[in-house]
Amino acid sequence: MKLLACNSNKSLSQKIAQYLGIEIVNADVKRFADHEIFVEVKENVRGEDIFVIQSTSYPANDHIMELLISIDALRRASAKRITAVIPYFGYARQDRKVAPRTPISAKLVANLITSAGADRVLTLDLHAGQIQGFFDIPVDNLYASPVFVRHIKENFNTENLVIVSPDVGGLVRARAVANKINAELAIVDKRRPVVGVSEVMNIIGEVEGRNCIIVDDMVDSGGTLCNAGDALIQKGASSVSAYITHGVLSGKAGNKIANSQLKNLVITNSIEPSIETLSTKNIKIIDISSLLGEAIKNITLEKSVSTLFD
Repeated sequence: MKLLACNSNKSLSQKIAQYLGIEIVNADVKRFADHEIFVEVKENVRGEDIFVIQSTSYPANDHIMELLISIDALRRASAKRITAVIPYFGYARQDRKVAPRTPISAKLVANLITSAGADRVLTLDLHAGQIQGFFDIPVDNLYASPVFVRHIKENFNTENLVIVSPDVGGLVRARAVANKINAELAIVDKRRPVVGVSEVMNIIGEVEGRNCIIVDDMVDSGGTLCNAGDALIQKGASSVSAYITHGVLSGKAGNKIANSQLKNLVITNSIEPSIETLSTKNIKIIDISSLLGEAIKNITLEKSVSTLFD
């Protein structure tokens, strides 16, 4: 087994390598003067089982091209098997046609990764599970919920908790966490009058006097999350926290979170945190390198990955 780290999340790649007790492959992933991406693998990888670690976060297009070119370089260097480890899969929100004459970009990105030469994909909390079907190669979709459940049990009194799904689409994810800690479930009924803007219409479930935890796969601008927190407090919730896998946190999201009703926002390091994210007092980051490291180990040893979901 060997790891190749692209540039989107070097710190996570290093932590995965430390967990596995191996060194990262010596390679250059750099740019020419005109910003063309160039990859040179500086050690022999012939016949090796290679894992390329790259979140396709901002700038998404550059990071996707780094991943594709790295895969191509490894394929031409005769690597035996190439696994694209994508902790955060960009373009996942474009998983269907939302209007006439619009793309399904998640499918396009899946085709690009397959055509570049990847043999399988390892990712974390896909925005929509059906994206696994966009690939014609095996896909292992891990879940952060076991990590979240352990953290919740360590930091909350579970007897007074309500797990909240921020929309109907996230109900399965929220229910999985609620079942693990024997908590009740609530749902935020919202609508989107325009893209990127949400309005909370109602709260389904009993939240008065309870500590609420919102569970979701990603937070981008932070507007939906902050609106949900406001609505829960207005309904009488004692406190509101959030556990969200991917902290995209674009624009002024950090400032919104800092000035919101959220007691804490807990995210993973699937995306390299910005300086603003690190300096926001109510944003906490938990490490998922051991989860990804175990999955990489199990794939190499041809063991079950689903055991990590428990």
